Amino acid sequence: MVETQILPRGIKDQRVIDAILEVPRERFSNEGLKEQAYNDYPLPIGEGQTISQPYIVALMTESLDLTGNERVLEIGTGSGYQTAILSLLAEKVYTIERVTSLATKARKLFDDVHCSNVIVRIGDGTEGWPDAAPFDAIIVTAASPDIPETLVKQLADGGRMIIPVGMEFEQTLMKITKRGGRIMKESLGWCRFVKLIGRYGWSEEKAGGYN
Repeated sequence: MVETQILPRGIKDQRVIDAILEVPRERFSNEGLKEQAYNDYPLPIGEGQTISQPYIVALMTESLDLTGNERVLEIGTGSGYQTAILSLLAEKVYTIERVTSLATKARKLFDDVHCSNVIVRIGDGTEGWPDAAPFDAIIVTAASPDIPETLVKQLADGGRMIIPVGMEFEQTLMKITKRGGRIMKESLGWCRFVKLIGRYGWSEEKAGGYN
């Protein structure tokens, strides 16, 4: 997977590559789909959600510019695969999942693969985690119609946020950097994610997507 999907597409951060090599992706895939875990496409995990394709996980992770000392907020735990990779690259990971069954399954997997620096909360990810803010990095693994101001406010000075922004079936992966009171935006390319459901995201109760 790394040799055919990750390296040829420009991922260079060795820490990110090592983390991807270490985390067993099949452990976070549903039964019946484990043989497809290392293919270059997303897979369903139930509840209308997906585990993102390996390259997208690598791109989003690398774009956070993590050095190992950061406190990271993840919006959308999902399968827990992205979370597990972040746990190897940051000091502490706070992750929020709105679907109780997914959060419960992910928490057990974190224990199984020894992700001891991960804290899981069930709730509306669009509201962030204000009592633990500010965060050095925020990663949003679902698509928002706009950049939630609630999350921008929870970024520390110098903090980075990666978030898919756009319409229901097509979004732009955005990198937001907060520095000296200024907000800088950078496009990382086209993407397609499930909807970010919540008070400051999409209001629909059901969503679908492919990253």
